This record gives sequence, C-alpha cells and structure tokens, in this order.
Amino acid sequence: MTDLPRRDGAAEPLSRRSFSRRNFGRLTVLGLAAGAGSVALGSSAVAAGANGREHYDRARRLAGEDPVLLALVNALTPGFPFPRPPAPAPLKIFDNLAMLSVGWVSAMAVLTDDGIVLIDALTSPAEAESVLVPGLREVGADPGTIRYIVVTHGHEDHFGGAQYLADRYGARVLMSPADWDLVGRTSPAHAPTRDLEIADGQRLTVGGTTIRLHHTPGHTPGTVSPIIPLRAGRERHTAMLWGGTNPPTTVTELRTYLASIHSFRARMRQANVDVELSNHPNDHGLQRLEELRSRPDGANPFVLGRTRAQRYMAVMDSMLRGRLADAEGGDDGGDAAGDSRSYGASVQGCC
Repeated sequence: MTDLPRRDGAAEPLSRRSFSRRNFGRLTVLGLAAGAGSVALGSSAVAAGANGREHYDRARRLAGEDPVLLALVNALTPGFPFPRPPAPAPLKIFDNLAMLSVGWVSAMAVLTDDGIVLIDALTSPAEAESVLVPGLREVGADPGTIRYIVVTHGHEDHFGGAQYLADRYGARVLMSPADWDLVGRTSPAHAPTRDLEIADGQRLTVGGTTIRLHHTPGHTPGTVSPIIPLRAGRERHTAMLWGGTNPPTTVTELRTYLASIHSFRARMRQANVDVELSNHPNDHGLQRLEELRSRPDGANPFVLGRTRAQRYMAVMDSMLRGRLADAEGGDDGGDAAGDSRSYGASVQGCC
C-alpha cells in the first residue's frame, strides 16, 4: 500500500494552511416530505420472493426501528423506487468533510491541510460548474485546490464532472483499473480521460490526511469504497462510504458483491469505523444532513458508533443473501431486470 504521488511526482507536502468553517447564517430545513425520497419506516416494504424471504426478514429484525438501517433495507428491496428528493444546500458535516448534492446523488469533499480530495463528481460538467464549484466556496473551501477526484465507480452520475475539474484545476482523476476499462468499453458521455488507477488498499495522502481506498466489486466490476479520517473539534472519527449500493442481478455478480461486503466489513472493524456515508439517498443521509443543519451544536447524526456501523453492514449482508437466494432459486421477487430499472430510475447505469 503506497501513497500516491503529486502531479510533479514528488510526495505530497504537509501544509499549515487549513480551511475555516464559513458562517452559514440562518439555518433552514429542507423538510424532506414523506413520499419525496424519505423512508416509510413502518411499512411492510419487503416484497420478496419465497427463497429470499428469510434473509429479508432477518435484515428487518436487525434494523429494528433504526431509520438509517431501515432506509438501507428499503433501498435493497426488490422493486424499491429510487428516491428523487430536492437538492439540499451544501454543508460541512465534519470539520474536514463537506457534502455537495443534487438530491439523488452526492459528492463528498475531504478538506485537508494541503488541498481537497473530492469523492465523486456528480453527473456532468454543468453540475461541476454550477453545484460543486460554488458549493465548495460556500463551505469556505477553494475549488482551485482540488488535488484528486476519487471516482467510486464507472457510472456517469459519479464521474460526470471529473474531466471539467481536471481541465480547470489540474486535478488528477482516480478509478479502479476494472472501472476504467468499463468506462472505456461503454464510452459514456463526459467520460474522463484515463488517469490514475486505484490499487486495492491504496493510501491517498494529501496534507496530513490519509484516505484508504478498497476494491469492493459487485455493483460494478471495480467499485471502490473509501475509509476517511474525520475531525469534529477535538473528536476524531473514521468514516466509510460504500461505493455502489444497487445490487447486480446475476448469481456470479451477487456472490462477488457478498464477498466485498465481508472483506470491507473486516476492514471497517480494523479501522474502527463509526461514521457511515453514502453517495445516494439510500441511508437516511439527506434527512440527517438537515438535522445537522438545524442543530449544529447537537450530536452529529452521521456518527453511528462502531457497533451500529457494523450492524449496517450486517443488514446489507442479509439483504444481499436474500437477493442471491432469489436469483439461485429462479425467483427474482417479481422481476430481476425490473429491480435494476426501478432502483436506477431513468438513469442508465447509475447508483
């Protein structure tokens, strides 16, 4: 596991410069309405095939009344409609992490002492220009200091703005080799020029911050999930971001996805992960964003704690076992192809 080089080939230097929190002024709440991307907590959401029902039921028992875990259960349920909530204003959710979102897909900006590491880049150059650039300024960060763009997987809603930022600011774009290949085969719009490849377990160090990048294939052949150190005043936390949630439909790909859950869960345990993040609204994340915006001095709702973070992965494991049981038994819980279409909404190859 090695650190990535700087553009000029030298090691990334440590700088004393830091980003300060901007005064957000009067805090408001988006008010995510029921039915506009929120989770119906009391509903009988799992419309499962008989083969997978035991696993789906176990996932719901594990989730209990936890809104974050119930949101994950619903997101992984066959036929669940992809949420399309309104876009929230950008917000620092930790001292060194900001969320920049268009509602249905989000990017995370890791703010270090020597520049920004952007996790994903939204859907297009237009969103990079109109959402990411002004959003970074709004949270008190300089978009001109973007060093790297880590693309979690090779779908356009995650890399669409990457080339724009690379051209404008000289940022380097990182993706796993398998998903660079995927992008090369599919030739989607706004595809970035092939740049840096992410090795499994790669350390990306900028300033005094080291992000670990782990291969978690399943959603795509080369999905990457980061583990990110965070600060909140004197507190220190460690976050994970699962790189691609929407399950595949073939037995082989589902087994790969399950293996990735197991390996990443072990890495989370080793890193003492206590914060969960997502690049889509499948984890009650936008609701938590507004909770934090309205009560900035309260407990940070993104901090789940280590036990709850592990339970999040246990819920995911059970839901994927259910999907696999349905696929192996020839019962797709209705329509395996339809599952992918409904969760992906109208966006081809997303999520």
